[in-house]
Amino acid sequence: MTVRSGDINIGVVLAGPADSADLPILCVHGWPELSHSWRHQMAYFAAAGRRIAAMDVRGYGQSDKPDPVSAYSLSALASDVAAVIDALGGRAILFGHDWGAPIVWNTALRYPRQVAAVAGLSVPFSPWSDMRFLDVMRVMHAGKFFYQFYFQAEGVAEAELAADPDALAKIYHALSGDAAYPGFGRKGPDGTLLEGVALPDPLPEWLPETDLAISKATFAAGGWRGPLNRYRAQDIDADEAVPLRGLHISQPAAFIAGTRDPVRYFAPGMDLYAAAGAGCDDFRGTTLIDGAGHWVQQEAPEQTNAALLAFVTGL
Repeated sequence: MTVRSGDINIGVVLAGPADSADLPILCVHGWPELSHSWRHQMAYFAAAGRRIAAMDVRGYGQSDKPDPVSAYSLSALASDVAAVIDALGGRAILFGHDWGAPIVWNTALRYPRQVAAVAGLSVPFSPWSDMRFLDVMRVMHAGKFFYQFYFQAEGVAEAELAADPDALAKIYHALSGDAAYPGFGRKGPDGTLLEGVALPDPLPEWLPETDLAISKATFAAGGWRGPLNRYRAQDIDADEAVPLRGLHISQPAAFIAGTRDPVRYFAPGMDLYAAAGAGCDDFRGTTLIDGAGHWVQQEAPEQTNAALLAFVTGL
């Protein structure tokens, strides 16, 4: 299905009965993934009789890929989610992973009547404040490599990623629970993303060659600029979010992540998952899956599906 959001076409994959009496579920992926990263959840909830959809975020896959950085602000991406919700009937439950989590959290803030409930994976909700995320990270990671700094210069990361046919396999393994030390490694501020990042041999069991091939072909066709522009739009986000400062998520909410997800320690010396529900007024709980890394819904689909099912059936 293709959904029109303003002047942008959004590709959406559907599964499950169209006449389900339950609210539909909409899944939103992160970087660098696709709607295909929700394949286990799509199959599971469809088999349980739920209508479920997964969208390609703008810049990815079957969705349009506008060029300007400003086209990738959270407000723009939330408007795409709202347009897909409208196409699904006007109200939905949202699941979001990685950047998809901030996207669904902010859709819940901006379109509260359309969002019945929201589950974030990997990235907990944090209320907007007057602090800019990149400024905070510049202090916390001073003198060290931090991948989001590397992504800011247009064309640099695009060139590195496009030149390495194994880039996706390296990224997926590096941030997974299979890595000895999940992350992109310790290097100086002038390092590159894939410097010192090993290619797994063999591929981890959760990432079959058939699924990796889908991602590789899709990124080869669509390029990296759109996906990387999401990181470059964060100061735009901060400016546009002034009216949202201090607001909590009012809808029922849940958080799911792997215990070995490197996002957990973005802030050195802090566990960002310790109070994942602090900004949610109707928080239904945190599920941390032992041994899983960043790609939790792919690395541990059975445990993730169980947690998501418990959340939606408890609404």
